[in-house]
Amino acid sequence: MVDVTFQIDGRSAALMLAFIAGLHVGMPALAQARPVDKFEPAESLEGNYLAAVVAGSARDLGAASIYLREAIKNDPQNSELLERGFVAFLADGAMNETFRAAEKLIQRDATNGLAQLALGVRALKQKNYTAARTQLQRGGRGRSADITATLLAAWAYSGSGETNRALETLDRLKGEATFDRFRDFHAGLILDIAGRRNDANRRLKAAYDAEKTNLRLVDLWARQQARAGDSDAALATLNDFEQRVRPNHPIVRDAIAKISSKEPLQRIVGNTQQGAAEVLYGLASAGILQGDEATALLYLRFAAYLDPGHDLAVLTLADILERAKQTEDAVQVYRRMPENSPLRPVADIQIGLGLEQLGKTEEAVKHLETIIAARPEDVDAISALGNIYRSRKRFEEAAATYDKAVAKLGTPGRSNWDLLYSRGIAYERTKKWPQAEADLRKALELMPEALSRERALVLNYLGYSLVDQNLKLEEALGMLRRAVELRPRDGYIIDSLGWAHYRLGRYDEAVTELEKAMELRPSDPVINDHLGDVYWKTGRYLEARFQWNYARDLGPEPDDLTRIQRKIEKGLDDQAPSANAAEPKKDGG
Repeated sequence: MVDVTFQIDGRSAALMLAFIAGLHVGMPALAQARPVDKFEPAESLEGNYLAAVVAGSARDLGAASIYLREAIKNDPQNSELLERGFVAFLADGAMNETFRAAEKLIQRDATNGLAQLALGVRALKQKNYTAARTQLQRGGRGRSADITATLLAAWAYSGSGETNRALETLDRLKGEATFDRFRDFHAGLILDIAGRRNDANRRLKAAYDAEKTNLRLVDLWARQQARAGDSDAALATLNDFEQRVRPNHPIVRDAIAKISSKEPLQRIVGNTQQGAAEVLYGLASAGILQGDEATALLYLRFAAYLDPGHDLAVLTLADILERAKQTEDAVQVYRRMPENSPLRPVADIQIGLGLEQLGKTEEAVKHLETIIAARPEDVDAISALGNIYRSRKRFEEAAATYDKAVAKLGTPGRSNWDLLYSRGIAYERTKKWPQAEADLRKALELMPEALSRERALVLNYLGYSLVDQNLKLEEALGMLRRAVELRPRDGYIIDSLGWAHYRLGRYDEAVTELEKAMELRPSDPVINDHLGDVYWKTGRYLEARFQWNYARDLGPEPDDLTRIQRKIEKGLDDQAPSANAAEPKKDGG
């Protein structure tokens, strides 16, 4: 794997990973820690420090930052505390505090690479390009392998009007395909700003030819072609991306629409700050592909500081925060998406879904209703509203909302399989089985074969629902076997297969599958209830009651609880099989 990141000393890297991953260096992770609700400082150094530990363990970077700030006030000479605070400030996006902490850190240790990078980025923002190059040189390794320092230094030369020095700096990057792409890409951008369009086109074309699946390269090269007056070539570039990589991407769709209507396309990068932000965004994206989201988060904070209008940086940063369960922070970042960006509709939808995750359902509904009123043809926004209703088990409202979304489509295409899957779930939960079955089968028909995980979920829901209604049991069994092949460690899907065997009277096979499911999901009440049923059918009455008692204590749904209690008292023979078989929604909806 090629090292494409700025050299950060081991200690800073460890601290960075600790706070971002929700761990604490030198102490065990507090896996059950809850997010800090009130950021009220403690009365002592120790109290603030421990509060920061708990906040970090809960992945609450905002709270960790606040408590560490207070701890540093109590002990300003503590270098270790200052370094922890610096990393937390940066991860939280508190840039003024980040820079103040970086200044203090390099006074004590001039080799702190992350602190030097921070000050270099600030100098770039302030257009102090000589200072920026000095900071970057001090923080980097002084070798061409330090791609971050080299690229940023080249942009600092560009900012000073020294285009040739910028190109000489970039051309030190040799020997790796990754280096070549970054070198040509940024050389082309710098040449374009300098007005050397032919040279810029040559370098940008080389970068594009090296990686035609990279969205940023595709968008930029198509813009360059359009600006040169070759609209047909620009459209061919964009259409090729849609066919080979991803259809209907908002950025690509926006560019196609503007080129087709003869609307001029603006530069993506028009100044040094935007160029440096592009460096950090590109390296963050590479880091994500390599599994290094910790470094990517910090680079994206720098990118957004340099260029607040960098829509892809904003989107990627919010996505990382969302996946780290920092939903409130993610919503705040999504709100910073520029209004004129083609990604603004995506951000608006994510804001609504984030509000729902925060328990603010009515606010989420109102937000999405406002979006839909402003953009009545936005199928994704309508679908998102349906998803919120479905997550709250408001299935009638969900189905009606999905109906509106499907009506907007006309004829559903391959990218709409998930909408039909969602509507199928809503129909099934409102006892409209013919409509539900039709949607679920259509979702399977439209879904690309490559989506194995998603295919397993749809097969599970459809197969499980058929089993629950004693319909087409052999076909359902085949669906569930295929789902297990696709996801052999999914306890819910294995439970579905076991329940199909139960419905077919194949109790030995049912025991085998349901015991596997319970090993994978030992605390699921439905699976334990199912296992109790099949034990009873095989004459293992004591074990059956043990499983039912266990299922009762695991907090089942109210209707299921009543049924389980009757089975504990009277056994299974005097009542119908468990109705809770119709719960594929656990992992499917």
